[in-house]
Amino acid sequence: MLYASAQDWRAAKRRKVLVFGMSGLGKTHVSSLLRASGDWFHYSIDYRIGTRYLGELIADNAKAEAMKVPFLRELLMSDSIYIGSNITFENLKPVATWLGKPGNPEKGGLPMSEYVRRQEAFRQGEIGALRDTAHFAERAKQLYGYDHFICDTGGSICEWVDAENPQDQLLTELARECLLIWIKGDEAHTQELIRRFDRAPKPMAYQPEFLASVWEDYLRQHDCTEAEVDPDAFIRWTYAKALAHRQPRYEAMSKWGVTVTADQIAALRSEDDFVDLIAGALGG
Repeated sequence: MLYASAQDWRAAKRRKVLVFGMSGLGKTHVSSLLRASGDWFHYSIDYRIGTRYLGELIADNAKAEAMKVPFLRELLMSDSIYIGSNITFENLKPVATWLGKPGNPEKGGLPMSEYVRRQEAFRQGEIGALRDTAHFAERAKQLYGYDHFICDTGGSICEWVDAENPQDQLLTELARECLLIWIKGDEAHTQELIRRFDRAPKPMAYQPEFLASVWEDYLRQHDCTEAEVDPDAFIRWTYAKALAHRQPRYEAMSKWGVTVTADQIAALRSEDDFVDLIAGALGG
């Protein structure tokens, strides 16, 4: 690990960390808290995906919808207006809207072939954004003068790595650059995430093999065709399965770094609290 002990961590002139875990357990909360201290650079993987890797695709998708409206089409064709996404650390809805949901087009669903294409574009974008971590850590120091750096990852990071392989290229790169920190939730957190998702289902990225398996199971169990699938019903049905699928993958990743709990993250009120928490996770 980048910091072999609590003493190394406390004495470090530069602290660089990467937080991972289920979406909704506090990754962006702790990143925002540290950013607000004035000493930490916050690198958001989802923001990087949406602006650097999917920005043109997101804008083109919005333009395609606008082109269906004659009034807007005329203005776009004459370059009288422009359309772009307003992505922020707090508002990543343009990415989720573009990613979409599979199923009945009359209910806002995408054909599965198009959905799979977008999933693959997101996968490539996330891997690219993760591999940009070292560049942004150096940029934060050289350009802006930040001594400390936090990489705020998306919930799907575990889908693109093989944590059981000690030579996994992506994890090796990340662990060389940052201390990996798993924010671990308990069963109560999981049930709350499921309830929250059920109230407002949101698109998410899936490992290709997992997606193919749950899609086949859903069509069979509900005795329906692709065009008959209710998009929200499918992703609600899939969410708990996706969390169960990811849990052992996060667990395996935790061996590359340290583990803290979601409750510990929620209790943080300052940079000093965070430094103490990680020192404790490192053994002192």
